[in-house]
Amino acid sequence: MSDEQGFRPVRAVRAYEAIVEQVEDALARGSLQPGSRLPSERDLMAQFAVSRSTVREALRVLESSGLIRSRPGDPHGAEVLPFSAGTLRKSVLRLARVEELSLGELVQFRMILEGSANLLAARLCTDDQVAAMEAALGRMREAIGSGHAAFSEADVAFHEIVAQASGNMLIQVCAEVVRDVVLRLIAGKLDLAPDRAELMRQSLRHHTEVFEAVRRGDGAEAARLARANLYEYYASYVPEEQRPMLEALIDAEALD
Repeated sequence: MSDEQGFRPVRAVRAYEAIVEQVEDALARGSLQPGSRLPSERDLMAQFAVSRSTVREALRVLESSGLIRSRPGDPHGAEVLPFSAGTLRKSVLRLARVEELSLGELVQFRMILEGSANLLAARLCTDDQVAAMEAALGRMREAIGSGHAAFSEADVAFHEIVAQASGNMLIQVCAEVVRDVVLRLIAGKLDLAPDRAELMRQSLRHHTEVFEAVRRGDGAEAARLARANLYEYYASYVPEEQRPMLEALIDAEALD
């Protein structure tokens, strides 16, 4: 690859991060395409005005993010990899874990995602997907007496099927990542819940309501239920000053 990318020299302090940023920007702009190659390590050293170790650290970070495939010393340069769901998942996970995001923002985003997924699933799902949702509900019902781990596994499967039925990969990936991050943040509080079995029964009722709305094709109701049920489940864990962010997404009568 020639100098047409317009890479700029970077500062020596944490210079590899600046290299990563420039390469990611070139990918976002489309000036680097899947299947193309970065310059060789020697050429990158010259373009960025940094040491070989700095270039290799930047390549390591880019490779760990799933953006390139690199071999140290490869005279042909690192290969730019095509987009994949795994790459998107890593990017969203990094965003969801930044300290600037509050629990309220994460739960609000999940309410938006789940509501949209339910609406689309109600309008687009296949008979096989409806059957898979019903089977997941059955596993949730059976797991109430056997423990939270089995229940959670079936719960996650239900949400994944609904997200798949939406037909949108962004919804699938973002919903998965945000759900996992939120659950990790409140895991300790869930462990202290006085009646875990009642929490599971409540969750099963909510999922069953959503399923019935999806099965009859009522997208608006399925979306409303997703937002209302998530609010009911998570609001008590969210700081009081952040709760209006969630309340703005549900119907007023649900707050009465």
